[in-house]
Amino acid sequence: MGQKKLQRFAELNTFPNVLQFPQNMAGQWHVFFQNRNPIVLELACGKGEYAVGLGRMYPEKNFIGVDIKGNRMWVGARKALEEHLKNIAFLRTQIEMIHLYFAPNEVSEIWLTFPDPHLKLSKAKKRLTHPRFLRLYKQILQPGGYIHLKTDSPALYSFTKKVIDFYGCLLIEDKENIYDEPDVPPWLAIKTFYEQLDISGSRKVHYLCFQLSETIDDKERDAEFKMMLKILKEHEAAD
Repeated sequence: MGQKKLQRFAELNTFPNVLQFPQNMAGQWHVFFQNRNPIVLELACGKGEYAVGLGRMYPEKNFIGVDIKGNRMWVGARKALEEHLKNIAFLRTQIEMIHLYFAPNEVSEIWLTFPDPHLKLSKAKKRLTHPRFLRLYKQILQPGGYIHLKTDSPALYSFTKKVIDFYGCLLIEDKENIYDEPDVPPWLAIKTFYEQLDISGSRKVHYLCFQLSETIDDKERDAEFKMMLKILKEHEAAD
């Protein structure tokens, strides 16, 4: 590990706004923030641009960036400290473990900003909008809580719409390209490091906002969903 990374990891241990694999936090975030304001998560937050950006805009809410990459997280955590943004924190852990850190109904919204699209359908289970992840989110989201996806990947955008439709989730907003809008809302105009890279080369940024349904817990539908993915995979291989 490089000297720079080692230094950042050492500094993370001293940051009061960073919790690394903490124990007994579920249901205790109001103690950490010293208020009972709504909690919003940015999952796979990277450098935390969205957590920090939204935290500036909405001081009446608490924002938590979640990621396993402490080296990247250091960037957002340090910025929040420098700007004295006490409504922003960072949680270092795996996304698969997120249900262990929050109590039922403790989270009001979840943001997925430019997550790894895992383009091959054989890796669809790793996509953060796959039903197995949505079931984790449902354990901690308030009823009617929002999930936001912002991505430049047409594959992830299309896949997520299929999941929403197949499992009967409620689609609140669908923008094929947010920059086609005459006035981009400030909460959608925040640009992450990965957005600026435009890895997909599509020059489009897709946005979905949706709410989970009870059907997302219906694992009997998973077999049909897998069959649909298998057909899509076969078409993918044929192209």
